[in-house]
Formats: sequence, structure tokens, C-alpha cells
Amino acid sequence: MVMNAVVLGAGMIGSVIAEDLAESGFQVTIADRSASALGRIAERSNGTIAIREVDCSDQEILTSLVSEADVVFGALPSWLGLDALQTVIKAGKPYCDISFMAEDPRKWGDLAKEHGVTCIVDFGVAPGMSHLLCAHAVHLLDSCDRLDIVVGGLPIERSWPWEYKAPFSPRDVIEEYIRPARLVEHGQIVTREALSEGVLMDLPGVGTLEACNSDGLRTLCDTLDVPFMKERTLRYPGHIELMKVLRAGGFFANNSIEVGGQQIQPIDLTAKILIDGWKYEQGEADLTVMRVEAEGTLGEERVKLFWDLLDYYDADKDQSSMARTTAFPAAAMGRMLADKTIGIPGVHPPETFGNNETVVNRLLADLEARDIHFQKTIESVR
Repeated sequence: MVMNAVVLGAGMIGSVIAEDLAESGFQVTIADRSASALGRIAERSNGTIAIREVDCSDQEILTSLVSEADVVFGALPSWLGLDALQTVIKAGKPYCDISFMAEDPRKWGDLAKEHGVTCIVDFGVAPGMSHLLCAHAVHLLDSCDRLDIVVGGLPIERSWPWEYKAPFSPRDVIEEYIRPARLVEHGQIVTREALSEGVLMDLPGVGTLEACNSDGLRTLCDTLDVPFMKERTLRYPGHIELMKVLRAGGFFANNSIEVGGQQIQPIDLTAKILIDGWKYEQGEADLTVMRVEAEGTLGEERVKLFWDLLDYYDADKDQSSMARTTAFPAAAMGRMLADKTIGIPGVHPPETFGNNETVVNRLLADLEARDIHFQKTIESVR
């Protein structure tokens, strides 16, 4: 029986989710209010993916759209994520979401249980694979006292002045640069300023990058009992200092100011300018680099267990690395929702499944088949 999937959001990531599902035998509908984004998908898919030009913020439209779906995927801007999650739950449909909403999506957990709906949130690369592998490390080790995630999406060719390009909305990137970063130290949640405590790191195949604090732990802060945890964003050296200057200068401010008789928010103006400055050109190559590292004990030995990811733009399919590494994990988890491999009513972050060998092994196998490789290493700590 052919299963029906609905993808909400036709951006870079939503389009790759839709393409991957169609290639794996699903009947796919993708919805967005952008006619140009939908037109690109229609052209790329030769009509094999149905398109719907709708406003995904309209709950009535959304409910009708997902009514015949076996599984729904959320790839919407972060500000739409929470409401879309609630609407899909009320429609009684399993949901896999990568919108990276600012709110805690678990607020709809009881609602999902009432409707018998299983929802997986934050399931991209980071958060997503990062969280699942952290939980898997805790499962594999006898004890774990430190988890460290470093991750970044970068253009392969660096260019002045930004030393960066955005694989998704510049506004969402800026939000990461102003949102306080939550870390866990000595078992307590602490906050640090975003972009703080920058350090240089050398990673295999990439060279020297700079890592700084970011608010990527999200649900890990209270779902894993590990005394030290942090997530850091990776950028080319120079970019972080420039962003700190813009932030200190008020360019990321949310308060309205008057300019020429008009009320504007500086962050909106900055994001508008950066849309062009951070935009990837057609065919421009990017990379995704991530390390998930755990330290603890295995038997009588103290060890480090880590997974390394280094992925590149797929020129044959014209798929960015950030889209691949975010979309393919979401599509893989959605397939497990559709075939009932996963079926626990509620709203679940990725780490929920870290101790489920069936889910972890199938997920990693799906990613390997799509040339997304997580290199696992374990070494003694002397």
C-alpha cells in the first residue's frame, strides 16, 4: 500500500524531505505559500510531488491539508512551528518536525497523548542526530559525565566580509546569535551569552574553526542525567567577532526605532541586508561538520566515545549539505512513524530513541545509504 506524506514548508530542507520520500515510494504533497519555491520543486520532481500553494499558518487549511496523510513533516520557519504542531496533533496525524521553534514543543505532549498521536520534534542534524547520539552514548557507556557537541554549516569557499553563508533564514541565524546559551555544569543548568567563550579547534578534513557557545542543548538540559553538557557552533575564524560587534552596536535589537518617519526593528533591517550577503548562489558548495563527544567509563576503563560527521554539497542532485544532513534524518524517522516502528503517543525529542537499538541502527543505515556517514571512534583516556 502506498503511503501518503505531507510536507509543510517548501524551502531548502522541506524540498529535500519531499524528494527523499518520493524516491522511497511515498505519495508526497508539499505545501507552502511561496509559488516560486513550489515551482522549483514541481520542475525538479517532474510532477511526481504534488504541490499546494497555501498559507500554513491557517489552522483550518492545515487541518484539511493533512486529513488524508499517513505522516506529516514540519519544515516551517521557527515562528510557525508550535502552532503547526498543535494543529497536526488535533488532526490526529503522526508528525516529524525540524522547525527549531523557540518554545518548548513538549507543552503539547499531553494533547498528543489524548489524540493518540506520536510526534518527534527537533529531528534534523543538530538538534536531531546530535541529541540521539548523545543519548546513545549514555546508553552504551556504563557511566557518562560529559557530553560535548560542536556543529556548523559552512560554505566551502570562504569570502570576505562575512566568512559565512546561511543555509537557512538569516533571521533564524541571528536568533541563535542573541539567544542565551544554556549549558549544564555540575548537574545545574547555567546560561552563557551566545557567541561567548570562543576557542579554536582543528577537526579532520576541515582545518581550524572557531567554536562558541550556542543554545543547542534544548531538551537535553533536563532529559539526560549528565553533569557536564554543552553545544557549540562552529564558524570560520573572524565571523564570530564580527557578529559580536554587530550585536553590541544594536543591529540585532528587537526594539522599534524611527527612521524617516517609519517604525522599524533593527534586527529586521539587518536580516534583510544579510539575505543577499549570506545567500548561497546556485550550485555553490557547502559542508556540514559535527562532532558528538562523550566521556565516561566502560568497564574499568575511562574512555571517550565520539561520532564525526563531515558532509558536502551533492552536485549531482543539487542538494546542499545542510539540507541533506537535516532532511534525511527527518525523512528516516518519519518513515518509522508511518510503518509503526515508532508509535509512542506524545511529543518526543530525539534523545528519546537513543537507547532503542532498532531505531538507531535503522536510522544510521538509512543515512549510510544516502552517503551521510557518522564515523564512530572510541579511545582510552589516559
